[in-house]
Amino acid sequence: MSEPIPFSTALRERSSGAHSGSEHAGFMADLLRGRGTRDDYVNLVAQHWFIYAALEAATERMRYDPVAAPFISDHLTRLPALEADLEFLIGADWRERIEPLPATVRYVERITQVGTVWAGGYVAHHYTRYLGDLSGGLYIGKVMQRQFGFETNGIGFYLFDGIADPAQFKTVYREQLDAAPWDEVEKERVIDEVLLAYRCNTELFEDLDRRRPERVA
Repeated sequence: MSEPIPFSTALRERSSGAHSGSEHAGFMADLLRGRGTRDDYVNLVAQHWFIYAALEAATERMRYDPVAAPFISDHLTRLPALEADLEFLIGADWRERIEPLPATVRYVERITQVGTVWAGGYVAHHYTRYLGDLSGGLYIGKVMQRQFGFETNGIGFYLFDGIADPAQFKTVYREQLDAAPWDEVEKERVIDEVLLAYRCNTELFEDLDRRRPERVA
């Protein structure tokens, strides 16, 4: 009799197509291949601020939830780094100069909704964002650093100074997913929410692509 597939493995396999589709959306593909501008990058950072403001507000609400708490680490917190990046990239008045795109508004609404009442949904968004940041995000940061001549200012979002070994951190995180007290129905709900999170991210890239001045409707 074959061993049951660990939940973390099932989650990764079931979401790999959505993850790949999000990563290769036109906006990000252009940005990573040198066809994006500094303004494109600044717009991405601005939208991240709205998303992580919602996610990290949900983290404070979920901090003592018995299901969500094992996944929460202050070493993952991104909001201060995003705010420092925006001040460097835009200026001290950055708060008055950014606004969420429609896809970002929908994304934030969903994070806020599940992050208020459903630990599994919160973990789904937490997983999608932070494990992505510790994987492809580290690569993106290096590409942006090289492409736009940044040192550390402007890419602080991608620097996890408190996590010495991202690979080991992700291994422990996946073990926590496997240990979560979810039955099969709840596991399916969590996977569905991860797929929704990737869809939200893809829609954000599509909105960012439409915002680019060279895109003519």
